[in-house]
Amino acid sequence: MLSLPAKLYAKLMSWREATYSGNRLPRWRPCAPCISVGNIRWGGTGKTPFCQWLLHWAESRNLRPVLLTRGYKAQPPYLPYLVRPDAPVAQAGDEPLLLAQSAPGSHIIVDPKRIRSGPWAWKQFHPDLFVLDDGFQHLPVIRDLDLVLLLPDDVDQDWNKVVPSGPWREGTKALARADVFLIKADEQACIKLRPLIESRLKRFNKPYFFFSLEPCGLTDLSSNQQTQILERPYLLISGVGHPCSVEQTATNLLSATPRKHLAFADHYAFRHRDLHRILHEAQSLKVADVVCTAKDAVKLKPLLSPETALRWWRLNMKIVFGPSPTNQGYFEDWLEKWWEKRPVPRAYSPDPDPD
Repeated sequence: MLSLPAKLYAKLMSWREATYSGNRLPRWRPCAPCISVGNIRWGGTGKTPFCQWLLHWAESRNLRPVLLTRGYKAQPPYLPYLVRPDAPVAQAGDEPLLLAQSAPGSHIIVDPKRIRSGPWAWKQFHPDLFVLDDGFQHLPVIRDLDLVLLLPDDVDQDWNKVVPSGPWREGTKALARADVFLIKADEQACIKLRPLIESRLKRFNKPYFFFSLEPCGLTDLSSNQQTQILERPYLLISGVGHPCSVEQTATNLLSATPRKHLAFADHYAFRHRDLHRILHEAQSLKVADVVCTAKDAVKLKPLLSPETALRWWRLNMKIVFGPSPTNQGYFEDWLEKWWEKRPVPRAYSPDPDPD
């Protein structure tokens, strides 16, 4: 049962949704198809790697995608801010910079007001596709497809636990806005979750799919050399929301636990003093290899000197989809069919007032 503050917060978010859907607040409809990637909870559910996969999917079809993001903790010198692959991480933010470097055929735009950055991006690039990063609660932009990412806990112990009673940003009523549910879970978790999913998501009559993040090797930050194994002990560095998951992933890939795991806060802004700490830890542990996440690599690489005594490796991940239990096939096939029937291009509409 929700606490009184949680009920009030859920009602406030429901009122906000009704206000936008009733066009009582400014909204903008993109001229090109728009896909939102979001979640119901605070915290990570794999949105950034999923956006990365979606941009690669679009690029492989010779599409010109634009991704609109608020750029958490980014400090751009102006807005909207086009993130180039060589942008300073402090200006771009770690996740937008990671996307810009990994999807060079896409345009990544940072601006907390996406009804401002969207029309600007349309005028500049005329994209074939808009992607909204963390867009489920960003109602000022009208989308054609709402992808909602869920964790196993979302359909289990955290179901409908709205802040401050739990991690959800909205109540279950909001899930009716979703077009597709994508549950981040491995095969064993899928089997275990099936009865709960059937009882809790069936009411929305929307397809759902499973996906997981799997390691696919390491990349040397200096030489770009790739490998699947490390024959020496290693030090693990992470600044993410779920450090235990990173440690398990590295252990599975390398068949060895790290000699030590230095876990920093999510989106941690690494500085030279942190490198000194890491070097000291490595010397104490007698290790010469350091493994970090892709998100942390974009912040650490600019700090590294050519004379570093350590070899730095980025942990690479890929999205793997499982078949839908609702006989919808794989998500890639479902998305292809949706794209074939995608909304027709719309005439340009005047920019709404972003304020």
